[in-house]
Amino acid sequence: MQGYRELKVWQRAMELVEYVYYLVGQLPKSETYALSDQMRRAVVSIPSNIAEGRGRDTDRDYVYFLVIARGSKFELETQIIICEKLKYINAEEARHALMLCDEVGKMLNSLIHSLKAKG
Repeated sequence: MQGYRELKVWQRAMELVEYVYYLVGQLPKSETYALSDQMRRAVVSIPSNIAEGRGRDTDRDYVYFLVIARGSKFELETQIIICEKLKYINAEEARHALMLCDEVGKMLNSLIHSLKAKG
């Protein structure tokens, strides 16, 4: 059985964490305890839940944590769009972040589907 660090979805989610932390660094100080905190929590939740689910005993538990990770991804996408609308990040930065979110989302969906089909 593969460890969570070898999972492509976890690796890609970690790349998303790095990029979102870069973006959050550009937000105004007035967002330090608001939008930036929410974005950091949401993005960190994605690989964290992938890892936690991987460490569980059953595929059912694993799927549960993958679904939580997917929910955090949707939350993060919304926050990225808000940042772009408020002109905190530019369109190219938002596009890149949303592309990473989309890739992670597709990988999560595929993994969830394969685990459900197995059980």
